[in-house]
Amino acid sequence: MIAAAGFDWLIGDPLWSPHPVVWMGRAIHWLRQRLEPWARDRPRALRLSGGLITAALVLTSASAGWLIERLWLQSSGLWQWAAGVILIVALASALAARSLHDSVMAVVKALPAKGDEEPTLARERLSWIVGRETKQLSGNEILRAAAETASENAVDGVFAPLFWMLVGVALWSAGWLQSPGPLALAWGFKASSTLDSMLGYRRGRLRWLGTAGARLDDALTWLPCRLVMVTLPLISRSWWFWPSLVRAAERDGAADPSPNAGRSEAIYAHCAGVEMGGWNRYGDTWIEKPLLGAGGAQADPRGVRTILSLSARLEWMWLAAAAGLSLLTRH
Repeated sequence: MIAAAGFDWLIGDPLWSPHPVVWMGRAIHWLRQRLEPWARDRPRALRLSGGLITAALVLTSASAGWLIERLWLQSSGLWQWAAGVILIVALASALAARSLHDSVMAVVKALPAKGDEEPTLARERLSWIVGRETKQLSGNEILRAAAETASENAVDGVFAPLFWMLVGVALWSAGWLQSPGPLALAWGFKASSTLDSMLGYRRGRLRWLGTAGARLDDALTWLPCRLVMVTLPLISRSWWFWPSLVRAAERDGAADPSPNAGRSEAIYAHCAGVEMGGWNRYGDTWIEKPLLGAGGAQADPRGVRTILSLSARLEWMWLAAAAGLSLLTRH
């Protein structure tokens, strides 16, 4: 896993490499094209279709990971080394630390040096990584959006898949080598996350079609999100502030309709000292998000870099803690 995290930071998600999430997205699109015309506008049929899409994608993704794990565990010699390389690359594909860092920093770097210039390029780059409308955003609003997506996607793209990898390693360490391991569980999670990002919207038929994927993603992210809440303060502030930071993040984040997104952003807002939340436009709809870290500084390039730096440090802290715990349990 340490090798996989290092590989992720080394190359990220190169465009020339076929990424598992891309194939998951294609599978979702293919299944939706075949089931939605049958379900039409019937809520029960749409919910059933969404459940079938969710079950098919998650089970297929987890099974593909399990087969790669079998290849590594049951081979020997040169074949095991080759299978090990495949396993490391596959694990790295479930992590998005480098791609998140690069995509967020691309937005920050695209902001014009002069405040009176239109941030056209920054708006365009931001639109690649957020769901909100970006065409009319000011420089300050762009920075707030960058800070918020860096915070929320740190859990979705890094810590949740990392958590499920650790669960898989724990199962193997307990002697359950036939159970789904780190790759199977990580790819199963990535499938649920991809379902949520493509179908998890409360509009039109997706209100019912995306229910199963969205609820599964919320459930699988629930514990990793709260582990981030209780560990991020340990590498950002003096440990004396740990109780107040966690309580403040829970208080602010609980106001968000999502059981995880608000808390993810809130703990980063308080640990980085950056205020988040406010009005966002999605299509023709304006939504007011709860204010997070009220009284903190307005998001600026330095604040965004701080958030990204905290994520990188926390990722390696999790890995170091897991490695240390593994060594202790062996003795």
